[in-house]
Amino acid sequence: MIYVLVAVGRNIRDAVENECKMQNAECRIMEKIKIKNQKIGVSQKAILFNENGKILTIRRTKTAPSRPLYWDLPGGDLYFGEEVKEGITREIKEETGLEVQDLLLFDVISGLNDKNEFWVTICYIARPITVDVVLSYEHDDFKWVTPNEFQKLKVSPRNKKFVKNVLNYIKINNIFL
Repeated sequence: MIYVLVAVGRNIRDAVENECKMQNAECRIMEKIKIKNQKIGVSQKAILFNENGKILTIRRTKTAPSRPLYWDLPGGDLYFGEEVKEGITREIKEETGLEVQDLLLFDVISGLNDKNEFWVTICYIARPITVDVVLSYEHDDFKWVTPNEFQKLKVSPRNKKFVKNVLNYIKINNIFL
């Protein structure tokens, strides 16, 4: 395998690919991409467990800017200068009307989203203090589901990974919810 880093234009990339074909070599072209105004987004999600060990999932509206009608975990973007626990508490309250206790940092995932933007997402686990879910305009439905049921819903890969990781943690540590 030949790896080639290309930092110039398309013509050079094409020439390298043609040369690899002529030499019957397998090449992997890695392009160095210059991005102006690079931005790292920070978002947060919370896995809220009720007294029965079920987690709250909320469905995004059909007009949501991304992933319409996907089931989601409460959370959102962290504001510039905002303290992380204040941010997730605010988002939970805004999206569900719930107040939480036992807020615990659980996991962090980073990567590119569907729009090729780089995001860091922080995941917490918590228990709600209040029980009446009041959805924001961003969501049109909610339900309490088991972590296994959540995995079968139409959800983002990031949220599936968070819930899968919490399931593994529960199994490894023999935690009963």
